[in-house]
Amino acid sequence: QVSVSAADLRASSDGPRLRQLLFGDAFLVLERQEGFAFGQSQKDGYCGYISEDQLGVEQAVTHWVASPASHIYKTPKVQAPEVLSLSMGARLAVLSQGEKFFETPQGFVPKHHLRVLGNWHPDPVAVAQIFLGTPYLWGGNTRSGLDCSGLVQAALLACGMACPSDSDLQQSLGKSLADKAPLKRGDLLFWKGHVAMAINADVIIHANAASMSVVVENAKTAPTRILAAGGGPILARRRIL
Repeated sequence: QVSVSAADLRASSDGPRLRQLLFGDAFLVLERQEGFAFGQSQKDGYCGYISEDQLGVEQAVTHWVASPASHIYKTPKVQAPEVLSLSMGARLAVLSQGEKFFETPQGFVPKHHLRVLGNWHPDPVAVAQIFLGTPYLWGGNTRSGLDCSGLVQAALLACGMACPSDSDLQQSLGKSLADKAPLKRGDLLFWKGHVAMAINADVIIHANAASMSVVVENAKTAPTRILAAGGGPILARRRIL
């Protein structure tokens, strides 16, 4: 189980970051070598290498971080030193609750930042919009940095919807949408190596390297811009809601 704010999942022990796992995420260790554990993320099946010192003893998680971010505090006071930063989707084992804080094995977390597992957000588009302005980060899955597929995965997981990590795998979600069918809220648009989510028929939201952040764009002009920049045409459109 991940014991740090975010752990990089790598293609090899010295390879590039593929994705990030969040605090409390379950990780099935298949092999250990030279300070790294090779295994599989249990939330999406993604395989890779994680530094062994970023894994801890498995705990029965009960709650998840439903706000964009939070902190674990040393004591149940707002003035207390923070022990660890958390991003949306992190999972914790709540031991008890006070007036304003939940107690966990690591410290105390504000109650209004957590929800019981199973109490999900209702709208993935609204979740995606929470991340507006978040910096672009290749393989990122946190409030500190996201890439295009990380944004989509964060939005869907926060709504209790299964979602793979990479955009090519996300193309299997939902059902195919005809090229000329008007976009609806939550529809996904796919390019080679890129994905965006429709806010409505006219606006999309995505994390992209052109702006280096999560932004909204016009649904008609964005494909033109991406094509002109060498990103190719839209390859697929999927309806997931």
